[in-house]
Amino acid sequence: SVHTYGGYWSLCLLIFINPSLSFCQCTNGHLMCAGCFIHLLADSRLKEEQATCPNCRCEISKNLCCRNLAVEKAVSELPTECTFCLKQFPRSSLERHQKEECQDRVTQCKYKRIGCPWQGPFHELPAHESECSHPTKTGTELMGILGEMDQNHRRDMQLYNSIFSLLCYEKIGFTEVQFRPYRTDDFITRLYYETPRFTVLNQTWVLKARVNDSERNPNLSCKRTLSFQLILKSKVNSALECSFLLLKGPYDDVRIKPVIYHHSFSNDTNETEYVPLPISDSVECNKLLAAKNINLRLFIFQVQK
Repeated sequence: SVHTYGGYWSLCLLIFINPSLSFCQCTNGHLMCAGCFIHLLADSRLKEEQATCPNCRCEISKNLCCRNLAVEKAVSELPTECTFCLKQFPRSSLERHQKEECQDRVTQCKYKRIGCPWQGPFHELPAHESECSHPTKTGTELMGILGEMDQNHRRDMQLYNSIFSLLCYEKIGFTEVQFRPYRTDDFITRLYYETPRFTVLNQTWVLKARVNDSERNPNLSCKRTLSFQLILKSKVNSALECSFLLLKGPYDDVRIKPVIYHHSFSNDTNETEYVPLPISDSVECNKLLAAKNINLRLFIFQVQK
């Protein structure tokens, strides 16, 4: 549905749906929801073109565009539909309604902790819990369920325990790295990223990154990913066995789930394979692509033999 406010259309220029609560506007005043704005900037980076307003084609960038707080305030008062009960609510109160008040919101049984898989509307929860069979299960049955849950918990904790173990190493180095965009020399150029040389653990390194593993037209893909490789530029007398991981920089809001990678560096094997940058989804990838540079923090742990 499309709503009007004060006689003006409140409509996303790109995808023709009701806009999100955050708006940007070009220098001529045309509106874009924040998600579309970031997507436009990411597409322009992939296609090596100047990003333009989809309405008037003037140049847009993070420096040229600004938020429109008046429109954001107006949109927050527009009615919108609850996903669960399909009733109309002001946008400003929708989140609270869907999380706390809606009788049709999806909820889970309180016995989920002992293995009940039930999910359903909130108004059916009391009836289900009064008949749920899990509280009456035998100790043997519950031990089997809890064993599976413990395995899942151990997998989640393994990463953090590994990081704590790495922090006990004698030689640990970290630095802020800045990936800068470049284009390949191919007939159809491809976007890639590379950092300036930097020194960690008395060695010189470089990081490279690519989009969707260098597929021909990543701008045509809805799913976008980044992968990176670590390259040792120094010459070494013996193999240098290292663990490394990338985290978000101190001034960025991108969500990265830590993943530890391992490689034994030597003069013959001075490059790692391209490994995934563990960002949560394509939206986070677009945020990185839309930025002028990608700023992250690299940790390297030298394994002592």
